[in-house]
Amino acid sequence: MSGEFDLRALLAERGGERYELHARYLNHQLPRMLHTIGFDKVYERAEGAHFWDADGVDHLDMLAGFGVMGLGRHHPVVRKALHDVLDAQLADLTRFDCQPLPGLLAERLLAHSPHLDRVFFGNSGTEAVETALKFARYATGRPRVLYCSHAFHGLTTGSLSVNGERGFREGFEPLLPDTAITLGDLEALERELRRGDVAAFVVEPIQGKGVHEPPPGFLRAAQELLHRHGALLIADEVQTGLGRTGDFYAYQHEAGVEPDLVCVAKALSGGYVPVGATLGKDWIFKKVYSSMDRVLVHSASFGSNAQAMAAGLAVLSVMEDEGTVAHARRIGDLLSGRLKELVPRYELLHEIRGRGLMIGIEFGRPSSLGLRGRWTMLQAARKGLFAQMVVVPLLQRHHILTQVSGDHLEVIKLIPPLIIDEADVDRFVTAFTAVMDEAHGGGGLMWDFGRTLVKQAVAQR
Repeated sequence: MSGEFDLRALLAERGGERYELHARYLNHQLPRMLHTIGFDKVYERAEGAHFWDADGVDHLDMLAGFGVMGLGRHHPVVRKALHDVLDAQLADLTRFDCQPLPGLLAERLLAHSPHLDRVFFGNSGTEAVETALKFARYATGRPRVLYCSHAFHGLTTGSLSVNGERGFREGFEPLLPDTAITLGDLEALERELRRGDVAAFVVEPIQGKGVHEPPPGFLRAAQELLHRHGALLIADEVQTGLGRTGDFYAYQHEAGVEPDLVCVAKALSGGYVPVGATLGKDWIFKKVYSSMDRVLVHSASFGSNAQAMAAGLAVLSVMEDEGTVAHARRIGDLLSGRLKELVPRYELLHEIRGRGLMIGIEFGRPSSLGLRGRWTMLQAARKGLFAQMVVVPLLQRHHILTQVSGDHLEVIKLIPPLIIDEADVDRFVTAFTAVMDEAHGGGGLMWDFGRTLVKQAVAQR
């Protein structure tokens, strides 16, 4: 019998070394960044939309692990499903049988996905996108995929080829021969399609970077253009899917949109076991897997593993039983409505946008002379510093975790767990109002921190 492994004892003994271990063995810039902005907390416990630090202080999570924690942390139904599947000791991943859980999860997921017929299960959002790119290219016999400027579809090589953020691409090129268009630009889409080599157009129904929606009618018009030219529509719902925007999928906000391929991940995991899924039409799958010789032409070693499938089934069961999608729509409307009421009150606050519980808070140039001078100082050093100035006191003083929506953006993105309630909305709006009051007061710790950020930005140049 092997020696006993005690995870609790290991964490008790060495958990305090977390930042040193990360700096020594993993991405050394992450702890450096966290120390710089004061985010180097020690979190000990989590439940639902809240977690507690080493001092027992309750923090409200408005980030949900970049959208992974759709049901919050440690939902009891998902936890039980994982205990059950481990206790069942299934003959998992034999590779030469058909286990029931993948088929059951595919059936349940497709029940929420009209016009789609089959599912490939992988391990992440970027893998779901990679699968869609491969399937689209093979099904159409064409090499090129169109994507949108400022899009984010993942960071592996294929998905990076359709990533619209320059900073992620630099140093990793040449990538695949794909082409960016502006979100909402139908003329550019048609111009590229006329070249005859486009396999697909991949699009986030709401862009995560900056929280931008396409113009009304764009997705349906794009779909019609694509099909007229023999190309496919890929909807990247990795972040927007599973209720995030107040419908099961964000593309469902626009009538008549029926993507050929849909990518999901994040919330399907329940926050426990990585899982990605690419849903598609029957003819696409049958073309890719056209014979027994091609049965493994696209596969994933850990795809469809029992733990991931159990987590996905539990997540969908909870969402159906607890009305999670409708709740996200109602609470999202409440939160965005409360925030929109603040726009006329604060000259630094320019716009609230988004759907459901995917909300963008955009800041912009103020009109008054004193604030305009401070704003100009920040912009000259690095765009995005004001949004960072807001994020930091929200965490340090109000114990609310948020994020800046992207590099060089003056936008905060709110993607909390879909289970937040009215009390959480009140807590966030109260804290945000206090931070805005301080920002418009023209002095204090917030602007002192801003000067620190300016010095750091200048030094990095």
